[in-house]
Amino acid sequence: KAVVSTQSTGEREAEFQRHIKDRVALAKSDFKQLLKEIKCVSHKSKDTLRGPNGDSHMREIRQFLTNDKRGLVLDDLPEERDRILDDYLTELEKYGPPPPPTATRPSKR
Repeated sequence: KAVVSTQSTGEREAEFQRHIKDRVALAKSDFKQLLKEIKCVSHKSKDTLRGPNGDSHMREIRQFLTNDKRGLVLDDLPEERDRILDDYLTELEKYGPPPPPTATRPSKR
């Protein structure tokens, strides 16, 4: 049986574009979450990348990204992936080291 569509070509195209936009937004969100999970990425990473060990540190980060599908999803958008990574590293550098675990717990007396 053939299915008859009541949508015009323009409506289908608009729906497809919304779908792609949603998928890209989800991929970016997943990529940001992955960056938070990578142990070698810290507030010192941006400074390390500027130093003599920058290439090896970037290779280490890229290795983590290629071992997880969330890191591979943005392969078709390399500029966007690199921008998100750079923004994240800049944000970590700006805020410095995380507070110690004891600083967030209320004191028990």
